[in-house]
Amino acid sequence: MPDLSVVVPVYNERDNIPPLLDEIVNALRGRVAFEIVYVDDASDDDSVEVLKAARVRIPELRIVRHLKRSGQSTAIWNGVRAARGEWIATLDGDGQNDPADIPKLLAARANGNPAIKLFAGWRTTRRDTFNKRVSSKIANAVRSRMLRDDTPDTGCGLKLFERNAFLLLPYFDHMHRYLPALVKRAGFESVSVPVGHRHRTRGVSKYGMLDRLWVGLADLRGVSWLMRRAKLTAVEEI
Repeated sequence: MPDLSVVVPVYNERDNIPPLLDEIVNALRGRVAFEIVYVDDASDDDSVEVLKAARVRIPELRIVRHLKRSGQSTAIWNGVRAARGEWIATLDGDGQNDPADIPKLLAARANGNPAIKLFAGWRTTRRDTFNKRVSSKIANAVRSRMLRDDTPDTGCGLKLFERNAFLLLPYFDHMHRYLPALVKRAGFESVSVPVGHRHRTRGVSKYGMLDRLWVGLADLRGVSWLMRRAKLTAVEEI
């Protein structure tokens, strides 16, 4: 059984799949027992065929496919459910997250408190368009003020978390953007770890600024309600 499962959600990313897979393998092979779980969100290009071809040379690769398009959070959730590792690393499938940073998150876990169940990547230097950087800056400021999750960057796709802790969290669409707050709500801790960020060199972004803004506002109200309604009580067996 692998110690680590790398979960990568993709939608129409056929050109990013082979190079990103090679980078994951180069970063982890010989360091940790791992598997790679790609979750295809019903792509309408040939991403699945590209994955099947890659599986011939990469035995660690597993492929999960949505029968209908369901979004990034659902892809991550289904990937975690299918994963066999005790710990999960997630990466965006567009190649902007650097797999070479996964060992950095693993090192932080090795030196961290056992109560920490989430090690979140923090993109200290963003390599996105101006609109994306501005919208993310606004969203992070509003989210931090409302949720008090002490996290500078929840939008980074590079994260490391305990599988069982993740599956205890309430599932909803776009939940992956609120993992630090949800982890805190569950009584666990999280830390942010500085990681790199790269320009997208292949394919196109699937999200616009307005998409993120309006959906984010609705989600923020919901997560804020969940935080207020949480009740953690210490227990003892007698």
